[in-house]
Amino acid sequence: MFVVFAAGVNGAGAEPAALEGPRPAIAMHGEPALPADFDHLPYANPNAPKGGRLAIGFLGAFDSLNPFNLKAGSTAQGLNGNVFETLMTRSLDEPFTLYGLIAQSIETGPDRSSVTFRLNPRAHFSDGAPITSADVRFTFELLKTRGRPQQRAAYSLVKSIDTPDPQTVHYELGGARDREMPLTLALMPVLARHKIDPVKFDDASLDIPTGSGPYKIVSVKPGERLILRRDPDYWAKDLPIRRGLFNFDEIDIEYFRDSNSLFEAFRTGLLDFREETNPGRWTTGYDFPAMRDHRMTRAALPSGGPKGMEGFVFNMRRPLFADVRVREALGLLFDFEWINANLYDGLYRRTKSFFDESELASTGRPASSAETKLLAPFPGIVREDILKGEWSPAQTSGSGQDRVEPRRALELLQTAGYALDGGRLVKDGEPLAFEIMVKDRNQERLALNYADSLARIGVGVKVRLVDEVQYQRRRQKFDFDMMIGSWLASASPGNEQRSRWGSASASQEASFNLAGVRSPAADAMIEAMLSANSREDFIAAVRAYDRVLLSGFYIVPLFHSPDQWVAASTALGRPEQLPHYGPPTGGATLDTWWRK
Repeated sequence: MFVVFAAGVNGAGAEPAALEGPRPAIAMHGEPALPADFDHLPYANPNAPKGGRLAIGFLGAFDSLNPFNLKAGSTAQGLNGNVFETLMTRSLDEPFTLYGLIAQSIETGPDRSSVTFRLNPRAHFSDGAPITSADVRFTFELLKTRGRPQQRAAYSLVKSIDTPDPQTVHYELGGARDREMPLTLALMPVLARHKIDPVKFDDASLDIPTGSGPYKIVSVKPGERLILRRDPDYWAKDLPIRRGLFNFDEIDIEYFRDSNSLFEAFRTGLLDFREETNPGRWTTGYDFPAMRDHRMTRAALPSGGPKGMEGFVFNMRRPLFADVRVREALGLLFDFEWINANLYDGLYRRTKSFFDESELASTGRPASSAETKLLAPFPGIVREDILKGEWSPAQTSGSGQDRVEPRRALELLQTAGYALDGGRLVKDGEPLAFEIMVKDRNQERLALNYADSLARIGVGVKVRLVDEVQYQRRRQKFDFDMMIGSWLASASPGNEQRSRWGSASASQEASFNLAGVRSPAADAMIEAMLSANSREDFIAAVRAYDRVLLSGFYIVPLFHSPDQWVAASTALGRPEQLPHYGPPTGGATLDTWWRK
């Protein structure tokens, strides 16, 4: 997720370590990069003009304005950060640092066994009510019991919360050995206690919420449109952490049912900006009048930080996929070279790590002595070639008729007990056959190509396209054989990994542990990440974790673009300096951009 601090373990009856004094920022390892008196974030333009309107589009629909509860329906995008704010906020130039926002300072000790936040006395909600420690406590207790599974799991580790005065919130963190917990708490949103009925918090609601952010919601057309308007009384508009951000007076967000309609809205000038994810369209689809007349422009902006993992994920709750040899064999049949050349104009790179193109990736690097020590209690859990950094996904000839990888796959499947019978792979009378669930035509095309490759060696695959509602319901209940999963990577992986690959999340409905992984080694590496006291120890833990996940062959890795493809109206301006980590736009609603 983002930050990692936390609770060290005190001995029995030991007194907590002395607090280090309140600070305006906190870093996981070392010190924050910006001085206490910094003027603005390096990637923000403090002189950016304020005003104008931004029109953007998102795919999908929404039936709720509550982004904090899974049962509340499909939530509108663009609310977090714009409408709802957190105690502290990140700098996209630093992977492990948070700066004060609603909380003007944070105080913790060397062992991270407790943390104290002091709120900015100027902080208030959009209706003018002051933000107090009672609101923080209310939010913590509400999300601990009714929030998203990740929040409930994380906040349940907190020993106690105390609010001695309206501006102070103190947490005792116990002995969880989770160095991320203070930052996890710092990234908690603060909700208006006087506006929320806890009994109805689970309900999907289109009631306009009361937040504390730079924008208010002024118009809602259920499922179709959302209009945000900049709050002239925004309490934090002059804070250095906000200077040069949130420059549009109005943000008009329209929702589209399919990607073609979204593109047409941009092409005809109804939208000011779009992020392109279709390489074919990026290559050939932008030759239209507004581009030729220079009313619009496009650019491939370098995307900082590790590249995440996307892939066909095996649901190991199905006995069919319990054998790692079967999973590895099926992964050999994904013909990236042919697909990239023929479907995506060669614009993608094959993903080799869960933290690809970063110092956290294990591929191409032999395990260090620190990694070897972490993995020692789990002999054989990491394959020798992965331990040596020599493994990479299968590479084909690109002809579409490769023979080497299918032969390797058949040999592996034979060791797992499968044999060809009438052109089908069979074990104990049962064919090797399964369904791939997809949610749109782009996924369907990719899945059908993969299914064709699998059919060449006798694997029966059916591709099923389902609507968005059914897709989300089946995903949340793990009612699928295989689907395409996506795990965004951060330069500061931590607590969120528990809900992605931790054993406890395998049976937790709606978690991101789509594969159903229950690996003591993965659990141990997550704990090592969270308790790392130095950057070097943290990197070793993440690389060891990467090796464990790769050795499990839980997914068939897909691919990624090294850049973010964006197209925009030339009436928009953006800073020359891009953030080192995170989206080049500063966020989904162009937090760092402005209208010229």
